[in-house]
Amino acid sequence: MGMEFRPYYFAREWVKMGHRVDIIAADYSHLRRKNPEITDDFQTQVIDGINYHWIKTNTYEGNGAKRAITMAQFVGKLWLNAKKIVKEFEPDAVICSSTYPLDTFVGQRIRKVSNKKVKLIHEIHDMWPATLTELGKMSKWHPFVIAMQLGENSFCKYSDYVVSLLPHAEDYLKKHGLKDNHFVCIPNGIVKKEWENAVPLPEVHRKVLEELKETGKFIVGYFGGHAISNALDKLIDIAETIDDESIHFVLVGDGVEKNNLVHIAEKKNCKNITFLPSVPKQAIPSLCQEYDCIYIGLEDNALARFGTCLNKMFDSMYSGKPILCIINKTAKETYVRMHDCGIEEMYNQDGYGVNGILTLKNMSKEERSILGKNGIMAVEENYLYEKLAIKFLEYLV
Repeated sequence: MGMEFRPYYFAREWVKMGHRVDIIAADYSHLRRKNPEITDDFQTQVIDGINYHWIKTNTYEGNGAKRAITMAQFVGKLWLNAKKIVKEFEPDAVICSSTYPLDTFVGQRIRKVSNKKVKLIHEIHDMWPATLTELGKMSKWHPFVIAMQLGENSFCKYSDYVVSLLPHAEDYLKKHGLKDNHFVCIPNGIVKKEWENAVPLPEVHRKVLEELKETGKFIVGYFGGHAISNALDKLIDIAETIDDESIHFVLVGDGVEKNNLVHIAEKKNCKNITFLPSVPKQAIPSLCQEYDCIYIGLEDNALARFGTCLNKMFDSMYSGKPILCIINKTAKETYVRMHDCGIEEMYNQDGYGVNGILTLKNMSKEERSILGKNGIMAVEENYLYEKLAIKFLEYLV
């Protein structure tokens, strides 16, 4: 269904190991490309051996009251059906894994009503409520923020382990009740077979990239969502500033900011930028091979202090292409610096982005290849889902 791959990838690996995995999810999420069509709560669908149980909720757009209502619907229905869940699934472990922290209360209730010891894991994707107050500028006294803070405090106090995608969140969580040795960082990763079975690019993408290659362009590529968090406005600034006609920028993807970004690029008369529509996930490996380097930008905000774990980071590393990563001064070490697979620059540096791109372009192919191989090696050793699933499982049994 798209765009929520992590639970599926882990579950599929655990099923291969002989475990039963049940995923309970709302029937609507704005992150999915396609949502299931169901008629009843707990309607079951088996996908690759994983038992999906869908809960009916309302639809919504954006981050307003309607989205909050769907959260309340989902958590409320699971709370009321906790005994049914225990009786039907007999769980040995429960992973509470949502953007928002309220599902910890459901996990705790399931553990309480069970007649056996149940491991309770809380998995953090985003730092709520910090995201709401620091990015959304919501008051810490807003009722919704208070509810999220209560959830965060509760999962810190009562979870057996907190699994975080963000590697530097531990100190913050300890201030909210997390005990020593209860924090585990398990990042996103790569499914090797998807890269081995990559599909070709759509014709429109193939044609544009071939023409750029034929004219000797050095292609700075981006793929993924066009949202504020991806700092693509900064990439347009870099494209406007750079004084080298042999460098061309190709941005592939869609998102809420795309039309605005296209307008900004046109207004700045940036003829060295090409926007293309998104491609299927299975075509990302083919797309990356057409790039000379890959841009990853992180929005200039204080949340970077917790670290980052973008899916596109690991795709970019596994592509064997050098990465240009732009971060802010509060950001901690990224995987680019950790594994020496590209160049990392900060927003407060003079000529950020421009300097990095020119450095990569002026390298020999062999030098760029070394950076790319470092990324591949790092993924093979640390970030394949089959290995991450084994690590995760250690905290479930």
